[in-house]
Amino acid sequence: MVKWVLIALLMAQPVAAEVVQGRARVIDGDTLAIGAVRVRLHGIDAPEKDQTCQDPAGRDWRCGAAATAALERMTARGDTRCEGEDYDRYDRLIAVCRAGGRNLNAALVAEGYAEAYRKYAQDYVGEEQAARAAQKGIWSGAHLNPEAARRQARKGAAQQPPGACLIKGNISRSGRIFHTTASRDYAATRIDPSKGERWFCTEAEALAAGWRPVHR
Repeated sequence: MVKWVLIALLMAQPVAAEVVQGRARVIDGDTLAIGAVRVRLHGIDAPEKDQTCQDPAGRDWRCGAAATAALERMTARGDTRCEGEDYDRYDRLIAVCRAGGRNLNAALVAEGYAEAYRKYAQDYVGEEQAARAAQKGIWSGAHLNPEAARRQARKGAAQQPPGACLIKGNISRSGRIFHTTASRDYAATRIDPSKGERWFCTEAEALAAGWRPVHR
């Protein structure tokens, strides 16, 4: 009986957080390394390193490179301290990191260089909402969310959008319909120009060309 009580008490103890501290080497907008430990910033998702977004005028800009540069600036002086409890499938510590008195996870979202990764956490939704309202960074124009960008990359270059023109004009039994990045079947929809399908930069452009929005 005593044995089982001791086991239960041990299991009830909180998992000790792992802390790494030192000079950070930035890998991309939400990943860094301290020494031999690779760290994935908890609760945020930044554009992929080679990803482009649109500015308010519809021009492409390198939002992935900008997110990486922002994290480099935030960690450039002094040590970075990261604290977390779990590792992901790539053996990266999932952590909240701080440098120069700032929570880096929150700062990247607040400045418009990353989204709140709602799939895994709600910690930085407020920062995202404020950045979106202020049209900061990736919220200044159209952009593909990083998770969708990764899915597209896995499907091959043939399905990469031309620049930041992200809307898919698809022809199906339902007629000519277009999918925005918010559409449920966006990632699964493939564009075949030989069938008359095409990409659009804005919903207004798709509507003017005779496409209609898909029911989300």
